[in-house]
Amino acid sequence: MALTATQVKTAQAKEKDYKLSDEKGLYLLVRSSGRKYWKVKYRFAGKEKKLSLGVYPEISLKDAREGRDEARNLLKRNIDPSAQKQIEKFAVIESVANSFEVVGREWFQVKLSNASDSHKSRSLRMLEKALFPTLGNRSVAEVSAPELLSLLRKIENRGVVDTAHRAKQTAGQVFQYAIVTGRAERNPANDLTGALRPKNKTHYAAITTPIETGRLMLAIDAFMGTAVVRAGLKLSALLFLRPGEIRHMEWSEIDWSLKRVEIPALKMKMRQPHIVPLSTQALDILRQL
Repeated sequence: MALTATQVKTAQAKEKDYKLSDEKGLYLLVRSSGRKYWKVKYRFAGKEKKLSLGVYPEISLKDAREGRDEARNLLKRNIDPSAQKQIEKFAVIESVANSFEVVGREWFQVKLSNASDSHKSRSLRMLEKALFPTLGNRSVAEVSAPELLSLLRKIENRGVVDTAHRAKQTAGQVFQYAIVTGRAERNPANDLTGALRPKNKTHYAAITTPIETGRLMLAIDAFMGTAVVRAGLKLSALLFLRPGEIRHMEWSEIDWSLKRVEIPALKMKMRQPHIVPLSTQALDILRQL
């Protein structure tokens, strides 16, 4: 005889566990603790087995019957409901473990471990502010090109086209890392080549003639600031190093006998050591310092 919702609700705990049977193998197991569990008894490959459907009242009588019917449909297709449940559970666990955020943070730790602090900061901000809110919970293997494009379009429509391009580049690096670590098969960012508006081009003023260059050198020579800043300006014209490389130059990097500056790899953008010959004029400036 089928159970009623009232019977399920009013079933009280007893000294020992007991069962209240419904139909077609479904029953309610009432524990001595008062907890109530839905289970389905069935046979598969000649063996009697049980499938847990959940706890009452989270799972109602109606929900339990629907779960039982789904299990019976699987049996008709010669599929073990318990095995199928484990497969689905594993798929959920795998999806969470291989979410875009999990893979993205792993990529950040592994691939950017030797990057500069500024590059790390920009990349992490791009992940946490632009990509994770939308893609974070998605399985990295399931994100499609249209889905990624939709996200990039929202960034683009805010008027920050360059940011959209950087977000695409960062996402592409995460997807590529997912591929090489066996958690995805394709990189949807590669399918979006040409999909975004061109980057905004910024033209900076530049000295392009010998006369202008001469005026600059005279201005540096007449500079009335501190000796260190004046030396830095003069060395910039002689060494063609980036401003940051000039500012952070250390005495230990200067080889006086070989007349050169040896900048270590950790200070260089490409993480390769850089050697710069020192002219007589550059050596004079450094000796004055």
